[in-house]
Amino acid sequence: MSRVAVVTGAGRGIGRAHAIAFAATGTKVVVNDIDAAADVVAEIESLGGEAVADESDVADWAGAANLVKTALSAFGRLDVLVNNAGFVRDRMLVNLTEDEWDSVVRVHLKGHFAPLRHAAEHWRAEAKAGRTPSARVINTTSGAGLLGSVGQGNYAAAKAGIVGLTLVAASELARYGVTVNAIAPAARTRMTETTFAEAMAAPETGFDAMAPENISPLVVWLGSPESAAVTGRVFEVEGGKITLADSWRRGPSVDNGARWNPDDLGTVVADLLAQAPPPTPPYGA
Repeated sequence: MSRVAVVTGAGRGIGRAHAIAFAATGTKVVVNDIDAAADVVAEIESLGGEAVADESDVADWAGAANLVKTALSAFGRLDVLVNNAGFVRDRMLVNLTEDEWDSVVRVHLKGHFAPLRHAAEHWRAEAKAGRTPSARVINTTSGAGLLGSVGQGNYAAAKAGIVGLTLVAASELARYGVTVNAIAPAARTRMTETTFAEAMAAPETGFDAMAPENISPLVVWLGSPESAAVTGRVFEVEGGKITLADSWRRGPSVDNGARWNPDDLGTVVADLLAQAPPPTPPYGA
């Protein structure tokens, strides 16, 4: 039986590449986008694949629920959820407005949580009915969420939140046959064309390292039954390079066995810092 994947923000860029790559494997695809879903569905169908369009706002509670319903109504099942939708409103912190903060956090962080929440409810019901799924969630974080990025406080905070959500979901949903991982892609998209314009210039040689299509093979693999043993992981993907992110492990520590005196902590902290490698600076620092 063909698997069914939902890809949010799939009208352009990386999301479009994911949708087409899934369809090429015989996966049936729900193409979610607020204004370009139908174009991608037509493209998939022209290549012999099966897809339906969904224009739900994934950061709206009812819209996210409708997205899951679309998959079940059109194809009778849901196997893969790729949370990809997002946009940027870049500005230095001292100039960042409340609306610019709220809108970016809403579409990225709530736009991941809401579809995940409704999909998880479906998969839990399936598992309780004795039909334990082999389900996959692939979230989209960013290097900005892993390291920070100057001028992107709202975006970096939302993307860091997605990592935390991924780790929690991987732990909570394992009992229902669901794995949850995240990718941090680097590719040429509308979101990145100004931030990384020079690095994303068209290549003079054969391999376009910044093509969105380079990101999708790992996403397709993470969405497959073969990836069942991989969960709670974050992968950075750029061109032909895949890196397993390994941040925020506990480093050096010291235990006083009692409450610290602030006057003693200068040398203690200095010693801890001396034992640890220096942090990677945020992008743009």
